[in-house]
Amino acid sequence: MSAHAPPRRVVVYGLGGTIAMASDGGAGVVPALSAAQLVEAVPGLAEAGIEVEVVDFRRLPSASLGFADLLELAGRIGGRLARGGVDGVVVVQGTDTLEETAYLLDLFHTASVPIVVTGAMRNPTLAGADGPANLLAAVRTAAHPASRGRGVLVVLADQIHAAGRVRKTHTTSVCAFASPDSGPLGLLTEGVPGFLWGPVDRFALDLAAVRARPSVPLVTVVLGDDGLLLRGLAGRADGLVVAGAGGGHVPRGLVSVLGDLAGRMPVVLASRVGGGPVLGATYAYPGSERDLLERGLVSAGFLDPFKARVLLWALLACGADRDAVVSAFRVAGGSARG
Repeated sequence: MSAHAPPRRVVVYGLGGTIAMASDGGAGVVPALSAAQLVEAVPGLAEAGIEVEVVDFRRLPSASLGFADLLELAGRIGGRLARGGVDGVVVVQGTDTLEETAYLLDLFHTASVPIVVTGAMRNPTLAGADGPANLLAAVRTAAHPASRGRGVLVVLADQIHAAGRVRKTHTTSVCAFASPDSGPLGLLTEGVPGFLWGPVDRFALDLAAVRARPSVPLVTVVLGDDGLLLRGLAGRADGLVVAGAGGGHVPRGLVSVLGDLAGRMPVVLASRVGGGPVLGATYAYPGSERDLLERGLVSAGFLDPFKARVLLWALLACGADRDAVVSAFRVAGGSARG
């Protein structure tokens, strides 16, 4: 930054989570620290030449966050960006649902200003707590001009991930977040963010179009599954995501109930594996991916089950019909090329 350039400005929204935990005086920790307290505790942030504006939005463990919280947050961020004077946004939250909340924010973020989501795997009472380093890296990434136009990013352990690719892969490791199908989008080296490859293709929706609060369950298929969790969903759910085995497979006994549900609501077929896409034309036995897609299920492509559910929920909240759902998943799932 030149001597005459104004400092970059980043707005930090605190939602709670492990990074904001403190001892409750007993055997555990609970969300207690404000966003301002988190920012003040970051070594090196005051010397980074970045002005930080702080918003204490929520103090919740991330498992208690819901769609209503995140839609409100998306609206608040959009309103702040509309007033101008912001180079980047950081959202600080718990890591349990971070991959889902980052993707939902990404779906409703159309501005070029970057949003960076971060958190911590070790709470502040533990030796080697990673929260301050992650927050500093997130602020630096949000403030960097190279982050513009990339949508919502996730930054932990000095790695930069695209919201549509990242997954939490470990319950306790400080390196818990990874992008199995692509690797990280970039890295921070000596505090400077650098990108390894260009912006990813993204699918976006208009936040103003949200009119409903649909019910979209996620059912994971398991060995010997008898379909108990699927039966009775008709008339109770607005959409469904099924996490099939392998490339998108289910026991033959589930075929008829899934075909019936697909005739009543959008049913998206994802893979429970954690990496790789849903197949399209490899297997042809009853319950195979080809069989299910021919019965009207919609392929999630490369989207994992959690992101597939977030996308389906957002589409139905915006009033999308089945054709719009199919089109959206072709783009967001990475199968629209070809």
